[in-house]
Amino acid sequence: MSNRAAYLRAAEHLRGNSGQWQAYESVGHCVVLAGPGSGKTRTLTTKMARMLAEDVPEPRGIACITYNNECARELEDRLAALGVEPGRRAFVGTIHSFSLTQIILPYAKVSGMDLPDEFRVASRTERAEVMKATLTGLSNQREWESRLSAYRRSHLDRASDAWRENDPTVASLVEDFESRLRRRGLIDFEDMPLLAVRALRAHPWLQSALLAKYPVLVVDEYQDLGVALHQMVMGLCFSTGMRLFAVGDVDQSIYSFTGARPDLLEKLAGRDDVETVALRLNYRCGNRIVVASRAALGESREYEAIAGAAQGAVHIHSLSGDYARHADELMAALLPAALARNSELNYGDVAVLYPFAWMGDAVAEKAKALGIGFLRTDSKALYPRSSRLMQWIELCAQWCCGGWRTGAPRFSKIADQGRRTFSEVLNSEETCVDFQKRLIGYLWARRSPGLRLHDWLNDLVAEVIEPLADECMSLHDELEILAMFMARVAPDGDSCEMELGSLAGDGGQLNRLTLSSLHSAKGREFGLVFMFGLDARYFPHPRADASEMLEARRLFYVGFTRAKSEVHLIHPREAASRFVGHIRSHLEQA
Repeated sequence: MSNRAAYLRAAEHLRGNSGQWQAYESVGHCVVLAGPGSGKTRTLTTKMARMLAEDVPEPRGIACITYNNECARELEDRLAALGVEPGRRAFVGTIHSFSLTQIILPYAKVSGMDLPDEFRVASRTERAEVMKATLTGLSNQREWESRLSAYRRSHLDRASDAWRENDPTVASLVEDFESRLRRRGLIDFEDMPLLAVRALRAHPWLQSALLAKYPVLVVDEYQDLGVALHQMVMGLCFSTGMRLFAVGDVDQSIYSFTGARPDLLEKLAGRDDVETVALRLNYRCGNRIVVASRAALGESREYEAIAGAAQGAVHIHSLSGDYARHADELMAALLPAALARNSELNYGDVAVLYPFAWMGDAVAEKAKALGIGFLRTDSKALYPRSSRLMQWIELCAQWCCGGWRTGAPRFSKIADQGRRTFSEVLNSEETCVDFQKRLIGYLWARRSPGLRLHDWLNDLVAEVIEPLADECMSLHDELEILAMFMARVAPDGDSCEMELGSLAGDGGQLNRLTLSSLHSAKGREFGLVFMFGLDARYFPHPRADASEMLEARRLFYVGFTRAKSEVHLIHPREAASRFVGHIRSHLEQA
């Protein structure tokens, strides 16, 4: 099927939804306000495929910026199904990746960024060392580090009076921290969008260079991307002439600690020169869950379940005892009963979500005692789920554990993602062919889920990754994540028993529960959702101010709307979160 046929066929699925079709037909700047389960990714990718085919002549392309590597991978997979090959005419990646690969690396020397000649991206360990040296002598260093990060994100113009005057102490510490990084030949992740925005402001020719390459800018999850991205959009799209297609949802903005500003999406959507489209239909949740979600949010957004949607169910469980007792009740009674009611579902369709990672420990311990497999995607996971390198290694493991036979995943997908992961080195047909030969030779010889994971990883690093890694400056942090994971699965590590099949399962191929923080669950969907630890003593925090309370409510709403068939709210009998009270009141009045 040709590229054109693929996206035209996909577009027919949008025609029956007036909001999706309006977004697909838009011709100028467009902002899509997309509620949970509203089909925003399908709309975005179909529109992007259309613009590449109809609006952007070769060799020009489209840049698509999204929140994290997991979002980027989903977009790449969806685009590939529409015949769009990321990396050719379509850039798909985070704001950090866009800033580094499209602005900093090509133009650092000619745009006066004052970076060392041989700079690279600091690993987490290197950044922590520099931060510790900067904050020597100060107490509460974690709090100071948070203040420095927030100040860097919110003050983009170092020449302004506000930079020095709003908090002279923090400004001085930031300058010291960045100076120490530069002396070591380093930049960090927060540097990337800041350096890019400052360069774009200072050099109109740089804006024109990006416009020549990418006449269209697509932004996913706009509400999560912060001030630097917003300033980039304002300059490139409303001064330079790039066309903007942005998707987001103010009600799902839950990352204020990383600089997210939902008000920026509201301002963008309110512009007279922007067409704003609202997606109101929820394709994910049962009708009762959609209706109850209005109480979860505290505001009516006129969302509706699609015609013919299942009823769905909302359950509230008031349990006595500590979290270990709650986990016992969940795993021994509530979960089996829910699976019995939904016989078409299995553990892989179930998520247990909680406000804080430590709350998941009781559930993990009970699942382990019962022999129920689970995958943690919170901060206590074996490795960060957002690591692009680890995502690629997961695919390699899945191929070795049966994918070579079933085509799930296809080797071509693994090779494509590998080329994008090591794109700084694999930049010619010759290097790409050599990479594919070494990769298929390595994987073909190790097609067994029973292999010791540590041995498999050691060989993968030696034969495939190491020859490329040194020249990939953006991968140093990812390589550190891999090294830490390898230490955990080493003979003396806490996960030394892991086999290759376990890693393939972590990639989603096995029948396992998902244990996740509410933050990490964003963008996911599950048949059954159990919201655990809805405890008034912790969530929301009793001393939360108005802004923190609003974000906590949005976080609850995000968790609530992950469920397709059933959502279960579990709270201590003596300390129910106020958010549970809102849902209980709704159910009593229904």
